[in-house]
Amino acid sequence: MRDELTPAWQPTATTAALHVRARMLAQARDFFRGRNVLEVDTPILSAGAVTDPQIDSLTTRVRGLSTTFYLSTSPEFPMKRLLAAGVGDIYQIGKVFRDGEFGRWHNPEFTLIEWYRIGFDDDALMTEIEALVGALLAPHRSLLPAERITYRDALRRHTGVDPYSASDAELARAAELCGIACDAALERDARLDLLMGMVSGPRLGLERPCFVCDYPASQASLARMKPGHPSVAARFELYLDGVELANGFHELSDAVEQRNRFAQDLRTRRGRRQPEPPMDERLLAALSQGIPDCAGVALGFDRLLAVALSAAGIAAAMAFPIDRA
Repeated sequence: MRDELTPAWQPTATTAALHVRARMLAQARDFFRGRNVLEVDTPILSAGAVTDPQIDSLTTRVRGLSTTFYLSTSPEFPMKRLLAAGVGDIYQIGKVFRDGEFGRWHNPEFTLIEWYRIGFDDDALMTEIEALVGALLAPHRSLLPAERITYRDALRRHTGVDPYSASDAELARAAELCGIACDAALERDARLDLLMGMVSGPRLGLERPCFVCDYPASQASLARMKPGHPSVAARFELYLDGVELANGFHELSDAVEQRNRFAQDLRTRRGRRQPEPPMDERLLAALSQGIPDCAGVALGFDRLLAVALSAAGIAAAMAFPIDRA
């Protein structure tokens, strides 16, 4: 990364980093082409929006139209509409936008590689992600086979608490013991997010890539459930060097259940006094027509490039982050 004292008109990425970025994007396209996965391009603006309480959308208006449009936080919803239309295996590389995200590993505008594989479950997709990440990082470092650990065991290992049996007071105490000071009144999932994001996550993938699997059902509104007790979702995240790189699911295809989960998201938002964006009715209509059994994942390309460069954050992986845009 360039010195912070350089003029603000200059990029934060070096010329060498921009060459690596271009090469890795080309390699990603070659990877999918070799597996007969079709590249698609979906709208950045949508009349519907993500309901996830952890994600806030940016909005805009178009002159002459009364609709408020939401900038894409992920191409997931329109890509699932393409799946319902029978397009087959697809991927997309493009810009997405999330409000309120700015920091060492966050920027309101960033690049995602997102793809969907028909007939895959979460286990099969993790194997393919490992192959892609290994191919993209190969010129820079060699990777050992990835570890797979459950969400439950990841928290047990690094915080000493069981996310299913620990009381709220025990979760709060674990945060204190890990040096996390938080006076806010947090819901249970928010406490778990705090422990995963600030304690477990930074310690994952330090020796080899690490997939955290089987998330609590309450933290995976777009994933199908797995049998067993406690009930867990077919959701996973990929960590490398303590950085979360990817988030994937064995996709939920039940339109009624998906609507119910969106409604629960909105109730949570209402309780937190967050904006309540409209559900994506076109996605729900597509799900009601049926999408093939598939798994999908979103991979943060800027973070992956920063890891390849051994950089301290994503500013070194993009030309102009928000403070230089």
